[in-house]
Amino acid sequence: MSSWTRWHGPAMARFWGFCWLVVGFWRAALACPTSCKCTASRIWCNDPSPGIVAFPRLEPNSADPENITEIFIANQKRLEIINEDDVEAYVGLKNLTIVDSGLKFVAYKAFLKNSNLQHINFTRNKLTSLSRKHFRHLDLSELILVGNPFTCSCDIMWIKTLQETKSSPETQDLYCLNESSKNIPLANLQIPNCGLPSANLAAPNLTVEEGKSITLSCIVAGDPLPNMYWDVGNLVSKHMNETSHTQGSLRITNISSDDSGKQISCVAENLVGEDQDSVNLTVHFAPTITFLESPTSDHHWCIPFTVKGNPKPALQWFYNGAILNESKYICTKIHVTNHTEYHGCLQLDNPTHMNNGDYTLIAKNEYGKDERQISAHFMGWPGIDDGANPNYPDVLYEDWTATNDLGDAMNKSYEIPTTIVPGKTSQERLSVYAVVVIASVVGFCLLVMLFLLKLARHSKFGMKGFVLFHKIPLDG
Repeated sequence: MSSWTRWHGPAMARFWGFCWLVVGFWRAALACPTSCKCTASRIWCNDPSPGIVAFPRLEPNSADPENITEIFIANQKRLEIINEDDVEAYVGLKNLTIVDSGLKFVAYKAFLKNSNLQHINFTRNKLTSLSRKHFRHLDLSELILVGNPFTCSCDIMWIKTLQETKSSPETQDLYCLNESSKNIPLANLQIPNCGLPSANLAAPNLTVEEGKSITLSCIVAGDPLPNMYWDVGNLVSKHMNETSHTQGSLRITNISSDDSGKQISCVAENLVGEDQDSVNLTVHFAPTITFLESPTSDHHWCIPFTVKGNPKPALQWFYNGAILNESKYICTKIHVTNHTEYHGCLQLDNPTHMNNGDYTLIAKNEYGKDERQISAHFMGWPGIDDGANPNYPDVLYEDWTATNDLGDAMNKSYEIPTTIVPGKTSQERLSVYAVVVIASVVGFCLLVMLFLLKLARHSKFGMKGFVLFHKIPLDG
C-alpha cells in the first residue's frame, strides 16, 4: 500500500514530466541531420566528418522549427549555398552563425521570413560578393563578415557605407581583392560611378481638408541609377502612383481623416544603399463624438467620452439644457491624446441627487460640430430609494409653503429658501431640510401660543371663563 502511495501524487507527476522531457529530446535528436546536434531551441553542426553539404533542416512533423532561435555551423567545408527555402521554416531564428566553412552564395530571399534575426556571423567563408538586398528588411544589431575573399566592386560598397554609418565604435577589418589580386582595405575602396542615391520630394502644403485630393511629386538621382518607390505605410485613402526612371507622382483622392499624421516617403535605392524624403499628412475635419457613456465611479465620478477632430475641438457641456459652468467640483479632463483623438471625462466631485439629469456634450471647430447626450443618475432623492420622483424638490417646497402661510404676515424670520446650489455635499443639503422642518414646527407652535394668549387677555375668568362663555348659548 505504501509503495502504491509513493508512486502516485507529486512523485508520479515528476516522473511523467521527466519522461516527456526525455521524449522531447529524443524526438529532436531523431530530427537532426547527421553531424548536427539539436535541442528544442538550438541546432549546432560542428563535426567536420562526415559533415553537411546543405543547410540543416529538421525532419517534417518531428519537431517544431519555429521554436529554433539559434543555429551554429562551423567547419563545414562542403556547405556552399543557402537557398531561398532553407531558412524559411525557422521563423523564430535570432542568431545565425556560419564560420570556417565553404559558404559562397546566399540567395536574395533567403531571410525573407526571418524577421526576428538580430545577429549574423559569416566569418571566414568563401563569399566573394554579398548584396544588401539580403538584409534590407532586417533590423540587425550585428553583421560579421571578416575573413571573406570579397571582390572589389560596386556590389560590396554598401558594406563600406554600413561600416561608416553605424554607431558602434568597433569596426571590422575587411578587405577585397582588386583586379591585380591585391588585398585592398575596404575602408579605402574607391569605385567610380558608385555612390548613394538621393530622393527629393516636392510636396505642396500637406494640410488638406477631409474628402479633398492631393498629388505628390518626387525626383531621384544616383549612379548606379536607383529604383524609386513610394512608402505609404498603412494609408487608408485611395491612392495610385506613376513612376518613371528618375521621377514619379503619387495621387491621393478622397482623403480620410484616419490618415491625419501618416508619413509618406519617396525612396531611392541602388546597390550602394538608399535615401528617402518624407512628409507628414495633416487632415482637417469636423469633430465627431465617437464615445459617450454613463458615469462611472473611481476616485471621482466620471462621464467618459472620446472626441475626434482637427483642429482640436472646443468642448462645451450642457446640464438639462442649460450651459454647465465648470468649476473645481465639475470640470472636463483630457486624459489621453492620440493625434486627433481625445479621450477624457466630465469629472464630478461628490455628486448628489441634485446632479442627476441629462448631460449634453457639444464638440465644435471651424469645420463643424457634433453633439451627444447621456442621462446620469448618481443617487436617489432623500427618503426615496430609487429617486423615482424627479419633482421631489417641488413637492418639498409646496409642503413647506403651506405650513408657513399662517405665520407669513407675522414673522418673516422663519422663511428659508429651498433653492439648493449644485455642487454642495449631501450632508449640507440634509442640514437644510432639517432646518426647514424644525423652523416650520417651531413657527406653528408660536402662532398657536400667541393666538391663545390673545384670547385669554379678553376674558376676565381666564381660560375657564373662556370655556363657560362658549357653553352659555348651548344651555339657552
